[in-house]
This record gives sequence, structure tokens and C-alpha cells, in this order.
Amino acid sequence: MKEKFYITTPIYYVNADPHIGHAYTQVAVDALCRYHRMLGHEVFFLTGSDEHGEKIEEASLKAGFQKGEEKRFVDTIVSNFKDVWKKLDISYDNFIRTTDARHKKVVQDFLRKMKEKDDIYQGEYNGWFCTPCETFWTDTQAEDELCPECKRPLERLKEKNYFFRMSKYQKWLVDYINDNPEFVMPDFRKNEVLGFLKEGLNDLCISRPKERMSWGIELPFDEDYVVYVWFDALINYASGFNKEHSSDKFWPADFHMIAKDILRHHAVYWPIMLKSVGMEMPKTVFAHGWWKMGDQKMSKSRGNVANPVELVEKYGVDALRYFLLKAISLGLDGSFSEDALVGIYNCDLANDLGNLLNRTLTMVEKYFDAEAPEAPEDPVDPEQAKRSDGLRDAVIKLFPRIKECLLTPKLLTKEALEEIMSVVGKANKYIEESAPWKYAKEDNIEAIKLILADLLEVLRVTAIASAPFIPLTAQKMWEQLGLSGNLVEAVNVEELTGEKDPLNWRKFPQGTKVSKGDPLFPRIL
Repeated sequence: MKEKFYITTPIYYVNADPHIGHAYTQVAVDALCRYHRMLGHEVFFLTGSDEHGEKIEEASLKAGFQKGEEKRFVDTIVSNFKDVWKKLDISYDNFIRTTDARHKKVVQDFLRKMKEKDDIYQGEYNGWFCTPCETFWTDTQAEDELCPECKRPLERLKEKNYFFRMSKYQKWLVDYINDNPEFVMPDFRKNEVLGFLKEGLNDLCISRPKERMSWGIELPFDEDYVVYVWFDALINYASGFNKEHSSDKFWPADFHMIAKDILRHHAVYWPIMLKSVGMEMPKTVFAHGWWKMGDQKMSKSRGNVANPVELVEKYGVDALRYFLLKAISLGLDGSFSEDALVGIYNCDLANDLGNLLNRTLTMVEKYFDAEAPEAPEDPVDPEQAKRSDGLRDAVIKLFPRIKECLLTPKLLTKEALEEIMSVVGKANKYIEESAPWKYAKEDNIEAIKLILADLLEVLRVTAIASAPFIPLTAQKMWEQLGLSGNLVEAVNVEELTGEKDPLNWRKFPQGTKVSKGDPLFPRIL
């Protein structure tokens, strides 16, 4: 049986087009999924769109649609999201929409089970509500009548509604989080959740009267109400299965990847909802940081967003993917600027990776008529042997280190890329120290053979290692190296996990015809 891997992104609110923050989550999850697929695992990558609630209703009216035409409005925005994910080369397996019939059925099934368990009751809500955040707040939390998250004015609500008995499960959740240290990651986010739970849980208002807001899923036991949008949205992780990816096969999720501002919903509301209906918990809720412009969170409402499509058109899809994954450690905040993107592009991709491929293939063309040479059995001198062995040792350690980064709940994507670029840097240094041009002056072809055999092997391994992160570039490298077929299909899993030693060192196929193409990443001036 293949090992299963189920990972989700949040479903994005479709009141406006996606920005770089959305792209960041998608690219991180996509890289992890590609890595697991290369390991031979059976992967289910779920993403989607959150299409109900007051914000959507308001955005629809603002866009010129009539009341009752919200579905037509969200259809246009959803297509934009899918177009952006295609441009970013996101390999999701299913796109769930909260307007899907299957989702509606699962949401109503959840509600029925909770009602039967007496976990839902009717009462009066008297408190604060933030429409932009779709979040309820107590008097204590609503300091100065402003939303604690977005700092915008709150609306005072007093109306009859349905409530979910979250308070009933507070002790259970605290114990569960303490007993399962990898349930909320990174560790400091777990501490945030436990701190929130210490304040005490209130029961959650989970409905909206239709007379005030009708764009939502009806409660199965009271047609005068629709479901609170967050309660509706979270259930997508259980409703988003299809014929190929069934819940029996993939549940529970290995990772819910989210941004830190929706941690409470995923680490408090969602596990309690699952507990109420008797479903198994996800293994890890991972909260990554925000991308900021200066010292402000990037958000659609502030208008300080970067457009991922424009960046792809300007710099290329893999350049953007690489920047998002390399610039900050997953879990921490980062400050976005095009200057920072260009800096990383020139340093890592143009000067290091692209330069290594170009220099190596140029020498293979020059000295061996573009055919990969056979490595000699022995180096020409002790210094050459020392340099070659050092490069070999760095390459042998590469795949196990990537595995340590990506197969733990810490999800060290930046650190994995640093490992790859460390090997690339060592290979460039190897060229300078080995100085094959000096051997050429001495007509010492055997020495040059060893240098180029080593470098071709480094490039082969680098292409494989970088494939989850910059897949189009990795395939281009593979083709320029003269290696046939699809890179991913050619991967040896034992090699990728570091279980195969010594990685066929210096056994790059002799006689392979390399084909130097255009520079992978032309330097940006």
C-alpha cells in the first residue's frame, strides 16, 4: 500500500482577486505535495473557495449584481483564482467550492449530528461582529468597539440565533493539544492557542437570520436561518473529496496549512466540531506568517497587495516560487519588495544555479564535443582527490537533509532550499579551485574528465532536489543535461531518501549529449 499524504490550504474568500499572500500558501503546499509524489506517496492536495457570507453579499452588490445573483458573482472570481494557480504551476488535486451541492450536504449532515447530540441550541446573541473578518467578539475583546484583528469598527448585534456548545469541550481540547505536541505548529503558535483557551471558551453563534443575510447554507432544522460562514467553510476539509480521493482513504488530513490570522478557527473551532461529530483529528495545523509591505500586513482591504500574475510575467514563475519559499522560514513574517525578489533572483538563481549549469555545459562542449566524459578511476593528484571527495560528501548528505526538512511537522522549506544552494555554491567553488582551464593548458584531459564528471553529477542531483520547488526550471536543467524523459518519473526513490549510497557518484551516463540552452535566469540589471 502506498503511503498517503493529505494536505489542505485554506479556502480563499472570493470577494476580490488573489494576492501574493494567497500565492505563498499555495506554493508552499504545492512544493510539499511534489516532494511526496516524488517519494511515491499517494497525495491529495485540496484547495478551494469560500463563497458565502456578508462580505460576498456586499461585494456582489457593489459589483453591480442584484440580490440573489451572488452565485454569478462568485463564479467570475473563482475563475480568476484558478487562472492564477495555473500560472503559478500549482498541482492541486481538487478545488472545493462552498456552493457545491456535495459541500452543502456535508455541512447539513454535520449540523444534524451536532443537534442530535445536543451540541446546538437556540438563544440570543448580544455582542459584537466584524463583517470584514466575519468574526464574533465579546465586550471584553472589543476594546473601543474596534475589531481586535483588523482594527475596523464593529457592529453591535442583538438577535435570536443558534449556538454551538464549544465551552463543553474546552478541557478536552486543552488536554488534546498538550498530549499531541505536533497538533499545532510551529511551537509558538501552540502556545498562543493554549493562552487563548485559558481565557475560557464561549459558545459559538453559528447562524444568521435570513431576513438580514440570506447568502448561505440553510440550517437543516430551521429554514429561517443560514450557517455562519466560518462554520460552513471549515467543513470543506471533510466535504472536498471526490471519487478518486475518498475520505475513507485519506482522512484525517496530515496538514492544514493556514495563515496565522485564522489559527483560532482551525485550532479551536475545527477540532471541537470534529470531536462533536466523532471524526478523527487532523495531524497538524500549521500556521505560517504574513507577508508585509513595510511593517503592515498585506491585505486586500488596505490595498497594499502585490499581484502574483504581474510578478510572474515580469520575472518568471519559478523565480517567484523560489523567492516566496527562500526569503523567509515558513511560520515567520516576511517583508515583501521587488528589490528583495531581484536580489535573491540574481544571487541564487542567476549567479549560482544558472551560472553553474552554463559554465559546466560550456566546458563539456569545449573539451568533449558536448558529450559527457567518463570519469577516470583515480584523480591526478592528492589535491584533486581531496576537492572531489569534499564535493561528493556534500552531495551525499543533500537528500537526507532535505528529507529532514520536509518530512517533519516543522516544514523547513527555506532550510531545504538553503541545503540545495549550499551544494551549488560548493560546486562553483570547486570549479574555481580545480581550474580546469589550467589542466587544458597542460593537455591533461584526464583531470578535466574528473572535474566535469563531478559537476554533471552535481547538476543531476540538483535538478532532482529542486524539482518540488522550481519544477519548470528543474525539468529544463534535466533536458540541457541530455537526460531523457520527465525528471520526476526518472527519480529513484532510494536515492531521493538518501538510502542509496553513494548516489551513483561519477556515473553520469557517459556519452550523453548535453545541450546548453538559453540561460535559466538571465541576470536582472
